[in-house]
Amino acid sequence: MVHVVHKLPKKHKVLILGILAGIVGIALIPSEKATASKDNDASALEIGKRYELPITVTEPNITTEVTLESDEEQIKEPAQELSFNDFTVKAGDSLAVLFKKAGLSAQTLHSIVNLDKTSEQLTKIHPGETVSFAKDDNGELLQLKYVLSKTETLLVTRDTTGQFHSHVDTKEVDTVSQSVSGEIKSSFWTAGISAGLSERQIMNFADIFGWDVDFANDIREGDQFSLLYETHYVDGEFVGTGDILAAEFINQGERFAAVKHSDGNFYTPEGRSMRKTFLRAPVNFKYISSSFNPRRLHPVTGKVSAHRGIDYAAPVGTPVVASGDGKVIKSGRNNLNGNYVFIEHGSQYVTKYLHLNKRTVKTNDKVRQGQKIGTVGATGRVTGAHLHYEFLVNGQHKNPKTVKLPKSESLPKSELATFTPLANERLAMLERNRSLQLALNN
Repeated sequence: MVHVVHKLPKKHKVLILGILAGIVGIALIPSEKATASKDNDASALEIGKRYELPITVTEPNITTEVTLESDEEQIKEPAQELSFNDFTVKAGDSLAVLFKKAGLSAQTLHSIVNLDKTSEQLTKIHPGETVSFAKDDNGELLQLKYVLSKTETLLVTRDTTGQFHSHVDTKEVDTVSQSVSGEIKSSFWTAGISAGLSERQIMNFADIFGWDVDFANDIREGDQFSLLYETHYVDGEFVGTGDILAAEFINQGERFAAVKHSDGNFYTPEGRSMRKTFLRAPVNFKYISSSFNPRRLHPVTGKVSAHRGIDYAAPVGTPVVASGDGKVIKSGRNNLNGNYVFIEHGSQYVTKYLHLNKRTVKTNDKVRQGQKIGTVGATGRVTGAHLHYEFLVNGQHKNPKTVKLPKSESLPKSELATFTPLANERLAMLERNRSLQLALNN
């Protein structure tokens, strides 16, 4: 608040005094002559006659109040429009090379890369990326711009005092859901690619149902799949896919469905966890070379011998994982099994992994489900690279494909109240999409 005091010119006094007289009153002081006459004889004053009365007035200060806008209310001037020169990083380029190309000093470079951890990211530039510079009229750096991703840009800006500051500008990502369906004609991988899925989405889908379906051995022509997943956009431009929200797989006429919960895990529509005690397959498959068969001709000896497991043919070095939590009871090598690992899962179950190229666990090690325990090889009595996998229950061999596994845990009732409606909604979207696609294909 600012107060401005104005002293009025004399020609305006009469007007102002008249106003003040009406508001606050004015003291009228008679002249000395009139006062003396009144003191001698009040009747000396004649009625109707004008008498000169000098007036003494104390001139007031007139204060005018002027209100100015606060700093926050003042309209800011538009930011200076910066003109950038872009430099594409080439093989062998360093930040120092780019600064030299941009005509900037080594001192400026030193100041920027030593600002903080944010600006340190500039030291990790890669070929094909772009670093942009904006300079003032004196050729000094005003702002540096380095695109980290489609959503993040690193900015280093010089303030009015000449100091540099860095921050990462993050664009808002819009997420919408999208669904896709497909039918398997030759392999799940081929069908997924044909449906427009990425390799990552195909593998994530297989991981969701990996406790129920052996994607190397159980897949059949005519099997169907559907999934609902996130898609991300920045400024209306597609920037990538996100998590799978719901998925459905119809394998040999049996329907499996999974919905993602707020805890990040997948559950059946009834709220039972998709994660089970054992995986159906302990290796990322290429193809199956042999199935469980208690009477088969041995490929090397030509004699009938029990084949108490499943062979997963895959390139040498393919990771082999533990199908369940447990303890390594044997990690060794012999002429028949080659490199092998035996894992005990509680008191009932044992899994065996034979013909490994390398073993990555030792006897008595504790392992978690999905943990790497070795790699596919061709050691021992074999005709080619593969993993031989066995599953024993109470000491007896069982078919890993069909053995009944312990049931998984369910969501608590308190969470089912929110999970069930969400699951029904997402699965209904999948059903509508699949029906629509089938109608279009027919």
